[in-house]
Amino acid sequence: MQTRNKFLDDMSQLMTNAMGVAQGAKTEAETAFRSMVDRWMADRDLVTREEFDAARAMAQKAREENAALEARIVALEAALSKKKG
Repeated sequence: MQTRNKFLDDMSQLMTNAMGVAQGAKTEAETAFRSMVDRWMADRDLVTREEFDAARAMAQKAREENAALEARIVALEAALSKKKG
């Protein structure tokens, strides 16, 4: 028959509780750090990733539209020069 050692049981419980506290402190520190970084970025008018991606998509669409318009102008000029010539 094995007897349980009260000291070891208490130490085990203490370590389990300490790990829970440490995990909670880690989560709290990460949240505080993220908040600090968000405030720092907002103070410097930096764009978010979502804003950057939206601007990039708009620029890409504008480039594609410009290329299409350029091709149309070239075709119209070619047709006009055929009529003149």
